[in-house]
Amino acid sequence: MIRWVLARIDALRHAALRGRRRGTQSLGRRGEDLAHRYLQDKGFRILARNWTGPHLAEADIVASDQGRTVFVEVKSRTDDDFGSPERAMDNLKILAQRRAARAWARRAGIEASEIRFDLVTVVFTNPPRIEHFPDAWSFKH
Repeated sequence: MIRWVLARIDALRHAALRGRRRGTQSLGRRGEDLAHRYLQDKGFRILARNWTGPHLAEADIVASDQGRTVFVEVKSRTDDDFGSPERAMDNLKILAQRRAARAWARRAGIEASEIRFDLVTVVFTNPPRIEHFPDAWSFKH
C-alpha cells in the first residue's frame, strides 16, 4: 500500500513539472526516484539527494549501507538502443563524483576509505529495468 502511495506521489510531481523541465531532466528525475526506492528496499538509508558540494560537484544520491557512506550515480535511458546507461559514465563524471565525495568526507569528518561509489542504471522498459553496480569505481582509479 505504501509503495503505491509513494509511486502516485512521484507521478503527480512529475506531471506538475512536465512543462518546466527538459525531457532529459524529467527522465533523470524519474530514474533517481526509482533508484531511491530501490536502494531503500535493499536496506540503504538515504542521507541526501542531489547534494551539491563546492565547485558544483554533485551527487545524485548519498546513502549509508552497512556503516559506509555510498555515493550513487544514477543513469537513466528510455531504452538501450544506443547502448546501456552505464556507458555514459566517463572519467570526467567519475572525477566530479570523487570531488563531491571528498567534500562530503571533510564536512562529515569521515575518512575517504569509508566511502564507496555505486552506479544504478534505469532503463524505462515496461516494467523499468534497474541494475545496481556496487563499488563501480574507487578513489584510486
